[in-house]
Amino acid sequence: MRMKSFIKFFSSVKLAIVLLIVLTLASVLGTLIPQGRTVEEYAARYGQIAGFFSRIQLTHLYHSIWFLALLGFFALNIVVCTLTRLAPKFRRAFRPHVQADAKGLQALKLNGRLKKNAALSEAKSDLVGLLKAAHYRVRETAEPPRTSLLARKKIWGIFGSDFVHLGLLVIIAGGIVSGLAGFRTELAFNEGDVVQVPRAGFELRLDKFTTEFYPDGNVKDWKSAMSVLEQKRPVLSKMVEVNHPLSYKSFNFYQTSYGWNWDNPAVELWAKKTGDAAFEKKMKLRLGERAPLGDKEETIVAVARFVPDFVLGEGNEPQTRSLQPNNPAALVEGFRGSEKIFSAWIFANYPDFSKIHGTKDTDLAFELKSFEARQYSVIEAARDPGTALIWAGCVLVMAGLGLAFYWPPWEIKAVLEEAQGKTELVIGGLATKSRDAFAAEFEKIIASSRRSK
Repeated sequence: MRMKSFIKFFSSVKLAIVLLIVLTLASVLGTLIPQGRTVEEYAARYGQIAGFFSRIQLTHLYHSIWFLALLGFFALNIVVCTLTRLAPKFRRAFRPHVQADAKGLQALKLNGRLKKNAALSEAKSDLVGLLKAAHYRVRETAEPPRTSLLARKKIWGIFGSDFVHLGLLVIIAGGIVSGLAGFRTELAFNEGDVVQVPRAGFELRLDKFTTEFYPDGNVKDWKSAMSVLEQKRPVLSKMVEVNHPLSYKSFNFYQTSYGWNWDNPAVELWAKKTGDAAFEKKMKLRLGERAPLGDKEETIVAVARFVPDFVLGEGNEPQTRSLQPNNPAALVEGFRGSEKIFSAWIFANYPDFSKIHGTKDTDLAFELKSFEARQYSVIEAARDPGTALIWAGCVLVMAGLGLAFYWPPWEIKAVLEEAQGKTELVIGGLATKSRDAFAAEFEKIIASSRRSK
């Protein structure tokens, strides 16, 4: 009784529909919520709700226990559903019931009845020849004076849904394998950096990184010339760009983004004096580097801080809004000996907004003319061991759909009965799909049989 209840529950189409809906909704969430990011990124994007997302594993959804469990239940539903229907299909395909009833055939929508001036053996031979010429496989059973024929073709169409189910099981297996053994992680490279690829026995090196721009200044493309290193020796080199990944040993490497290393940029300053129009000093400094201004007061200038996208945060503290150089600003400090005499935030986009604050009066003015920082490339390393299974499953699903929709089984049954040297034929046809094409072929066979002797 328990086994019957188990089979009834897991072979339910309603259960399959519910599981499909839940899996679809979960996959939508996995698409909307970026996967595998850092805690800080989720906190910045979602605030306090980020912790809830993490607890229910929405940030690593495809590796989560509950998502894999859903896949397992769906697989079990498919297996039970398929097995409960497979035995009757095998009997229909390989051990069909040949004997037919004349009245039952005449009740079919496609039927025919004719008499032939020939013995049963001759009439049967003619009809079998016509059916085989139309590529039907014919079985017969004889109960004198009556003979029954069963002609069928496209029998594998019976198993179209089973191929679809098998394909889905293979796809689910691929998803589970990917969920358990696959991973994705982002690797940041400066030019020349060599990084060990996680869970791999090789390294990756960035040889050159290039950013291409449109005339309006928007990014057109990122290109990373990457080399795979085995035992410190390059074995493969490729230009990685968006939609053109590097593949090596079941790993794929995608160009995802880029950035600037703002920890130590080179800043170009122009210093002027309001009281001396002839004075102008151009300086290129890195953070913390000091250089003499070359004035009579022997002022020393340093860049204490650089912010790529300046904004005032809590407590009016300068901070960066993003890592993009949208509003670059530098904190310039001046010294005489060991005494700091002034400081000023200067802005590349707003040169007139700068204001010097100091312990002593000064007629100096600074402009932030340019800045340089090393660009780094962000490469996503992904290993998906279930990919081959998923592709194989897709092939099986497409084959199953092709069998189900374009290779439906056609059946023609006939009862032949001899009386007084003549043979009466009752023929019926049955098709679940492509009925118009089958009806045309059925009528052609009937017409040919009428014309034959």
